Amino acid sequence: MNRDERKAQLAEAVWRVVLDRGIGAVSVRTVAQEAGVVVGSLRHVFPTRTELLEFSAELMMQRATERIVATPPLDDPEEYALAVLRHLLPLEPDSRAELEVNIALIAEAPALPGLERIRTEAYEQLGEGCVRVVEMLTGRTRDDRTVQDARRLHAVVDGLAIHLLVRPASDDPGWALDIVRAEIARIAQDADGV
Repeated sequence: MNRDERKAQLAEAVWRVVLDRGIGAVSVRTVAQEAGVVVGSLRHVFPTRTELLEFSAELMMQRATERIVATPPLDDPEEYALAVLRHLLPLEPDSRAELEVNIALIAEAPALPGLERIRTEAYEQLGEGCVRVVEMLTGRTRDDRTVQDARRLHAVVDGLAIHLLVRPASDDPGWALDIVRAEIARIAQDADGV
């Protein structure tokens, strides 16, 4: 296993520990045990818990970004916007787990400035992504109205993500997707100043 694969394996072990036992249970020892490696091997890759948590957060952000970028383009801009925004909601087991871990890492940010930096970067990337969605739907370039619509879209997606997370995973998420569709339609209609 090369170094990058080993780092990803250890980050995924962090995520499992957070999901099973909470952020407080994350230590070099518990993660090594979860990953099936010796502590010395983990410390060779991540000398500190902080470095381990920071890499885990960065990898999570990278994977979410890759899923969004890999969304195939569609002829209908509203359907494409929905396909992109679905990746930001905990609709699948992986995205649900990522959100749970992300919230735990956010809670840890006051103690670890590196996590605060990653949290801020993720927030800004999501905000920029929402601006691009609004620009695509409206045909406008960045202006005050575009930024306002993007902030509203960002808030809608974040709020729905939390609502979906606290509901049982078996619940039908159709209601949340209906809200996203309505917001997308509102933005698209705003293109004409409606």
